[in-house]
Amino acid sequence: MTTFYILTLFPEMVLDGLHTSIIGRAVKNEHLRIEAVNIRDFTTNKHGKVDDYPYGGGAGMVMQAQPIYDAYQSIVARIEKRPRTIYLTPKGETFSQTKARKLAQEENIVFLCGHYEGVDERVLEEIVTDYVSIGDYVLTGGELPAMVMIDAISRMVPGVLSNQESGETETFHNYLLEYPQYSRPEEWMGRKVPEVLLSGHHKNIEKWRLEQSIRLTKENRPDLYEKYKEQEGD
Repeated sequence: MTTFYILTLFPEMVLDGLHTSIIGRAVKNEHLRIEAVNIRDFTTNKHGKVDDYPYGGGAGMVMQAQPIYDAYQSIVARIEKRPRTIYLTPKGETFSQTKARKLAQEENIVFLCGHYEGVDERVLEEIVTDYVSIGDYVLTGGELPAMVMIDAISRMVPGVLSNQESGETETFHNYLLEYPQYSRPEEWMGRKVPEVLLSGHHKNIEKWRLEQSIRLTKENRPDLYEKYKEQEGD
């Protein structure tokens, strides 16, 4: 079973979001475990403060090292080893399906959610193994990126999806975007389902789907299309 630990100032935010739909079902069925660790529980400040002014001046506040480190150590003490620990930051490597697939092989993953103007660099140097970004923009904290990553990683964990194949053949598989999908009725607002999908000819359907995936990738994500061509030896 894969366990996600989220070091956060807002545990209710991540738990409310992750205990629904497919992820919630996977937790209930014990394919996943998600635990939010409240960093405030580990501060020695009587007012519950976990931040202070930055040395050298500047706007905003910085999360202090000690509460974060102690929260992290509480996890280490339980699992008896130093886990893969991800700091969500715009400075990190961009998250991808490939990264999700690799992380899904981990037994324990810790997500550190920063806030304010960031986190004391010394605790990052001490505990973080991966610096990861979900895109080139700034959010108020790391909770939403952590939830995004957990959702994507969870889909690669065996047993989470009712049909495991769907986690391997959808968008980004082999650098291709997913082909168009259709359901009943056969005609809606004058638009018909492509005939090939009604034919029952599986070989022709797979050929059509591949062609559509290649077309959509070339049009919408030329960067991925180039990787696809490289992979295919074109």
